[in-house]
Amino acid sequence: MHQLLSKEIIDLKQEFIKKHEATGFIYEVIPLSYSVKLPINEYILHMLNEFGKNNPLYYKIDNIQLFNIPCRYYAGDINHYWISSKKYDTNYQPFYPTWLLSAYTLSLGAKNFGFKEIVDIGSGDGRIAYCGQLLGLKSIGIEIDTELVSLQQRILKSTGIEYKIINDDATIIDYSTLEISKPIFFISGLPELGDMLAIDVLEKIKEISGLRQSSGFNFMGSHIMKPYTSDKTKWGWGKIIDEFDLHLIDCLTLPTHWTNEQQQNTPYIYTKMY
Repeated sequence: MHQLLSKEIIDLKQEFIKKHEATGFIYEVIPLSYSVKLPINEYILHMLNEFGKNNPLYYKIDNIQLFNIPCRYYAGDINHYWISSKKYDTNYQPFYPTWLLSAYTLSLGAKNFGFKEIVDIGSGDGRIAYCGQLLGLKSIGIEIDTELVSLQQRILKSTGIEYKIINDDATIIDYSTLEISKPIFFISGLPELGDMLAIDVLEKIKEISGLRQSSGFNFMGSHIMKPYTSDKTKWGWGKIIDEFDLHLIDCLTLPTHWTNEQQQNTPYIYTKMY
């Protein structure tokens, strides 16, 4: 289900870009109603649009028809939060969100693979944790930037969705205190930026007996490797996957805001610790 959905979302993105040539800011699109092409139920679509409507990142909201599906597009600016997130030494990836439809599909994949909790490391405006909570997963967002935490709290208050937000450095948290049993950790950081964060979290989880054999990890990878990239295997995460003996479950390719101007989208790699 989530694999088919990811392909349809990429089609939707390409159709959107054909009909709406927006540049210079972030933008995305969300259907307004259920369709055979994008079989997401009405309540979920309503709540995804509520997230967009109540997110101050977006300053322009309008309707658009794509594939004969009524949709709503959102255009915004993240510069303030992008700059704010860079002021922390252990923030390895400045704030730059994925599409909301991508966040939903990633959370759906986590649920379909049998995980019970989502722990989003570097949760930004909280979209992955928000989608996980919509799907009935216990969600925890860990974000070091206080302004992004305030942004999450504002969105939750407006939408009525609740999940736990931790304003702290993910590299020093004691994960044994989170009351989780079968979590998947989403690591916010491309391989050349987020490898140190991933290693810190992996080492901590490996030392917790109750989580060592039940935890999953999702990494943002890349389909195009830069010449200076040190690891060109498994979307840039091969060495870490092998070092920590992670089992590769699946890979979903989905739109992110930083791929709006290109055909290549972002691979998200699902792995499990054994």
